[in-house]
Amino acid sequence: MGAISRAGPRISGGYIWSGTRPGRPASSTPDIPPWLPLPPVKDPSVTTHAGIPQDPAEHTAAAPVPRPRAGGPRVARGGFDAVLPAPVEVEPADGPGYRLTAGTVIRTGPEPAVRAVGEYLAGLLRPATGLTLPVTDADPTAATGPAAGITLSLTGTAAGPDGPRGPDQGGPAGEAPERLGAEGYRLTSGTDGVGILADTAAGLFHGVQTLRQLLPAAIDRDTPQDGPWEVPAGRIVDHPRYAYRGAMLDVARHFFPVADVLRFVDHLARYKINHLHLHLTDDQGWRIEIESWPRLTEVGGATEVGGGPGGYYTGADYRRIVAYAVARHITVVPEIDVPGHTNAALTAYGQLAPDGVAPPAYTGEDVGFSSVAVHGDVSYDFLADVLGEVAALTPGPYLHVGGDEAFTLGPAEYATFMNRLQPIVSATGKTVLGWHQLAAADVRHEPGRVIQYWGTATADESVAAAVRAGARLILSPGNRSYLDMKYSERTPLGKDWAGLIDVRAAYDWDPGGHLDGVPGSAVLGVEAPLWTETVDSMSDIEFMTFPRLPAVAELGWSPAERHDWADFAARLAAQAPRWTAAGIVFHRSADVPWTDDAHGATEPPADGRADALPGPRASGDAVTAG
Repeated sequence: MGAISRAGPRISGGYIWSGTRPGRPASSTPDIPPWLPLPPVKDPSVTTHAGIPQDPAEHTAAAPVPRPRAGGPRVARGGFDAVLPAPVEVEPADGPGYRLTAGTVIRTGPEPAVRAVGEYLAGLLRPATGLTLPVTDADPTAATGPAAGITLSLTGTAAGPDGPRGPDQGGPAGEAPERLGAEGYRLTSGTDGVGILADTAAGLFHGVQTLRQLLPAAIDRDTPQDGPWEVPAGRIVDHPRYAYRGAMLDVARHFFPVADVLRFVDHLARYKINHLHLHLTDDQGWRIEIESWPRLTEVGGATEVGGGPGGYYTGADYRRIVAYAVARHITVVPEIDVPGHTNAALTAYGQLAPDGVAPPAYTGEDVGFSSVAVHGDVSYDFLADVLGEVAALTPGPYLHVGGDEAFTLGPAEYATFMNRLQPIVSATGKTVLGWHQLAAADVRHEPGRVIQYWGTATADESVAAAVRAGARLILSPGNRSYLDMKYSERTPLGKDWAGLIDVRAAYDWDPGGHLDGVPGSAVLGVEAPLWTETVDSMSDIEFMTFPRLPAVAELGWSPAERHDWADFAARLAAQAPRWTAAGIVFHRSADVPWTDDAHGATEPPADGRADALPGPRASGDAVTAG
């Protein structure tokens, strides 16, 4: 969490608004363009940021970076050796691979979830290739051959929404089914075609992200490009290390419209991140409509850091975000932060305050000064209503209750509050998730609860004790995974209370052995939080996210034995042309052997405009369930 407030310069960014700003009726919210034009490559010689002159040394993108000499850092040139996160098994093959042509067809099984993945894949590939790529039913009796195209199929071991399937419906050409797990896949490519096999539609979706990386970087352009479009020959078998791989976006300190959130979702999907944690409430703003308590957004949603107009998501907006994420096999984790970080709620409803008096709105960056009333029933009745409505809008299993930095409460009051709150969450049918202060000794263990660790130490006895009592753990160490920390002392955005975090620091740690006294088996996964006190545009979000998000994604997905900095840095460098093609703003870290075609920067563009960036792909709406 943002435990220490250290302000940095802000960029005023323009937005294409979706979501609701104060004074603007929800009915006027525009539809989001399915895919906005790509911006020109930014001039790397720009030497100002928000009107502030910058040290020229901060602009390493101003001149081409030479390719590493022999004996220098290895650079993955593409294909099977450049996939990120690193797969479990990679077997490149000699000879030509499969070339997409005007005759290429995407064939899927009959299940709606599998067909949706096929339509998503077609939507990714059509803009740059200019090919029609029809999506058709696969013939389970057909052998592979030149007309096989791209085939997406289930192994026959899955049940539920993706199945069940009979034992004779395993892999193509009579191959025996193999268990790949809830998110694993097998990808094979040769002159006859490309096949992706999985136990579930989620596994197929992750296989599609790998296929995307096997094609040339220009596949991420949104206008027709020159080919050829060849998938190299080989085989990948892959599945994740951890079930929970997340990223958090703080939409409370600064509000971000729906278009920005959807673009962020697409960034997560690219690297097999499967949880989006939305920090929806804080002292500076309340961002989700609660019908039973309307002033939360009418009043509490009208502020943000720096005094901007704020904004909020209507129920329809939030449902759209959830549906878009679900279509990408991403679970939304909503956070209603209590008992602290509640000034926006107290401003809207003074009866929730300990003294019953509404405080003034707050637009600064300090923390720890607010709390709802602990004694009496009003706060708990309020939270039963709020959490009940949010739970009804959220299909995922978790409700995040925050729980950090409640500095105005003593240990007994904090425990009293949390011991009443946790059963309210459980009554909604959701699992309690909270920051690691929830592990305090006098807070009772709620069955199944999950603790999210954001500390900078590698030992915390209260967390270890909570794990011994049955809690599971998500790791978000502030000095490793916090995306709002500065890259270097010259970084114009971000804070530094947890240290300076360039991409190597974000990568070089092991979640399985990070906390003393916590066995690897108790680790549910990892999450990279992005707090937004100094971040207020989509380009800011991307600049602070890339290239660190792929580092955390690899820690969550790839087996521990694949952890190797030099190899990762080479594969990360190979991703940069893809980011450039997709219009993604990224930090050109000195840690990485970037190639000449990596148009990154050491600061976000001065205009910082989200409306100059690509929006969600058209394919997204095609696979979003209504």
